[in-house]
Amino acid sequence: MSRVRWRRDVVPAESITRARAGLTRDVRGRQRRYLMAMVVRTVCVVLMAATWNRWPVLAACALAGAVVIPYVAVVLAQAHWRQQRGPRHAVAHAVREEPAVRVVLEPTLILPPESDAAA
Repeated sequence: MSRVRWRRDVVPAESITRARAGLTRDVRGRQRRYLMAMVVRTVCVVLMAATWNRWPVLAACALAGAVVIPYVAVVLAQAHWRQQRGPRHAVAHAVREEPAVRVVLEPTLILPPESDAAA
């Protein structure tokens, strides 16, 4: 099985339908990005705890990272979702037609046939 080497100078192929990625694929990608952000946050918390007494400036930077990372992770996930939606197509407005002339129908009463079975 041969593997094609990916190059940066190659223009990616255009999609025919410009359809978004499926929901499961989108959710899986967002979960991965969020998980990686939380791993970095965990490292920041551990780094903060390990350096609190010895290097307080580094500990404060790690604490700031641990506080800011969840917000950034959520914002980036939502921004990526908006980019995936693709361009909006022009909305075709329905042409409003003039209503047809209404004909009023007279009510009709339909009676069952009379039977001479009076016995």
